[in-house]
Amino acid sequence: MWRLHFTGSLYPTPWHEFRYYGPTSSRFDHHCPNANGESQTQNRGIMYLTMNGPACVAEVYQATRIIDRHSRSPWLSAFRFATDIQLLDLTGIFTTTLGASSAIHSGPRPRARRWAQELYDAYPRIDGILYCSSMYGNAPAVALFERGERAIPKLPAFHRALNDPAMSALLTETANNLSYQLV
Repeated sequence: MWRLHFTGSLYPTPWHEFRYYGPTSSRFDHHCPNANGESQTQNRGIMYLTMNGPACVAEVYQATRIIDRHSRSPWLSAFRFATDIQLLDLTGIFTTTLGASSAIHSGPRPRARRWAQELYDAYPRIDGILYCSSMYGNAPAVALFERGERAIPKLPAFHRALNDPAMSALLTETANNLSYQLV
């Protein structure tokens, strides 16, 4: 699993930590807003992952289409799950049987967040959601809930800053393939 995280932002995140503040603008945040409808810190945590590095880069930098190797100190990490996990698979017809559609992968994010909140409550044994990346050709992606924390290994298999010279070739190829800018 691949994850792009920021170590120099206002809210730095190590490769293995979940985000417990939300909901944010992210698609499958299952966090509950407070009584005023605002985001808050809570017991629900989320970690967004993809199954390859370029898909991860595409997802994180989709709003600007600029891969910024320096701002907020971005790192790309990869790991194998330490244990089996249970994911609710939204990549097939299951979404239709629930009364939704495949638009959950690319349609309005507030609606997807409401679905994530409901699915989290309705399926207490799932560790997260398997969905299609809307930015990388429907590549598999995972919204891992805090319930899956036991599956995070002690050490990553890959862990490099985006500004590391060893990342130049991968990021240049990814930027060219996506028609993103690389700075």
